[in-house]
Amino acid sequence: MSETVAEPVVVMRAEPQNQTEVFAVHGADPEVLAYAMAKYSRSALSMKESLKEISSQRAEQFLNTFYFQYGHRSIADLAHIAFAVERLSLLAAISLVDEQRWDGQERSTRYQNFKKSSWYMPDFGTDRDAAQLYRESIEGLFTAYHELAEGMFESLKNQVARPNEMKQESYDRTLKARAFDVARYLLPLATNTSLGQIVNARTLETQVSRLLSSPYAEIRELGERLRAAATGPAWNVHAEELAGLQREIAALDPALGAKAEALLTREVKTAPTLVKYAASNSYEIETKRELLQAAAELMQGEAIQPAPLVDLVERAESLEVEIATTLLYGSCHYPYRQLRNRVASLSEARINELIALGTRHRSKHDELLREFSAGQTLRFDILMDIGGFRDMHRHRRCIQVLQRYTTAHGYAIPEGVAEAGLQLQYEAAVQSAHNSHDKLGTESADYLLPLGTRIRALFKMDFAEALYISELRSQQQGHFSYRRVAWEIYEAVRKQYPSLAQYFRVTDVNEPVDLLKR
Repeated sequence: MSETVAEPVVVMRAEPQNQTEVFAVHGADPEVLAYAMAKYSRSALSMKESLKEISSQRAEQFLNTFYFQYGHRSIADLAHIAFAVERLSLLAAISLVDEQRWDGQERSTRYQNFKKSSWYMPDFGTDRDAAQLYRESIEGLFTAYHELAEGMFESLKNQVARPNEMKQESYDRTLKARAFDVARYLLPLATNTSLGQIVNARTLETQVSRLLSSPYAEIRELGERLRAAATGPAWNVHAEELAGLQREIAALDPALGAKAEALLTREVKTAPTLVKYAASNSYEIETKRELLQAAAELMQGEAIQPAPLVDLVERAESLEVEIATTLLYGSCHYPYRQLRNRVASLSEARINELIALGTRHRSKHDELLREFSAGQTLRFDILMDIGGFRDMHRHRRCIQVLQRYTTAHGYAIPEGVAEAGLQLQYEAAVQSAHNSHDKLGTESADYLLPLGTRIRALFKMDFAEALYISELRSQQQGHFSYRRVAWEIYEAVRKQYPSLAQYFRVTDVNEPVDLLKR
């Protein structure tokens, strides 16, 4: 009887490979590409091999299972989508871009004339008087904006001579931009703007949910439109050319034309799966409603204490007091310091009750509110014009908490308007808009507020970010509003941490500025 001889076991050994391959990927739909990248975690296939075998249907099945059922939310970080958002109000734009993970660009009020810009009209229902007051106020602001821009341009031409080497066109363009720096203070929040954004699908989902939770009807509608754009067919910049090519192919070879049609003219949906369930967030809605009531009960109509442009609030409280204070901050108009001192006087049990308000309605899928991002050493409470805040809003490494719009803090007077003899005209326009806002007394009235209106915002950051903002925003080509804020941030750090001031390379905003340099 012959013996069975076992075949030798072949052991596969890893071989040295020193040539790293790097290639950019183009042409894959965002969710398909996200699936292919996620496969690196579970598969040894290369990206090229994965993309060859993945279909949009398989990507949808994968995302439904791993993203929605298993909660692997980081998968959505891999799908990036570009959007054009056009003809939205400045008020809506501020809300739209209020994300920490956001990339985009908006029409500049510094370089473009908004004289002929359209504006948002809320629905006042049957209240014709309110609608008429709103319309008259908006039209009055745009008229004043145009007059202020023209007046400032003429004043600047009288102040600044054109150098011989500078072309008249460049001279006029530069001085007009300087004039817009002043005139923009009269643009109402109803002014329509346009922007582009590139976000990953996870940010998009939270963005849509946040917009759908807004008290403003325009912003809720914007959330719906954003979700529809992500889940519906995307606009293809080459659609007409590709369709024409397909028709030419079909004319020569109908069978090949049918094949080309499936490839060249197919509809692409950028995020049909990852954003489809985005809805209003009851956690955010209910929590903010209760915090609004809690802040009112705590402060009991106490007068708002005067505060500087920038207040670096020293760390003198516990983490619990900071969290409770920050939760209430966005639901009132008080300075952080005043609110902090009031919260610090409460019992430990009452402080914990305030913190609990921030989590009471939280479901297992909800991230904590931004206000819980606490513990930073540098907390700047900034009271500045809305226009300047929109520039500061771009510093997304900070934790930013914005208070609600109000006329309670008055308005800023832009540099140069007094010298041009236009201050009375400017103040009359702003005050008229503020009076109309207070008379209407509804959320829709906020659209009447000009960009010169002051609002309060809390910026929490580390030392590196404070240095970066101070250095970048104090430069001479910047707008005088945020240049002053950047300087005051530096000054506040210098006073509290004098040994660290030497590391700032700031531009002294008190030095004269060459108005022909942008």
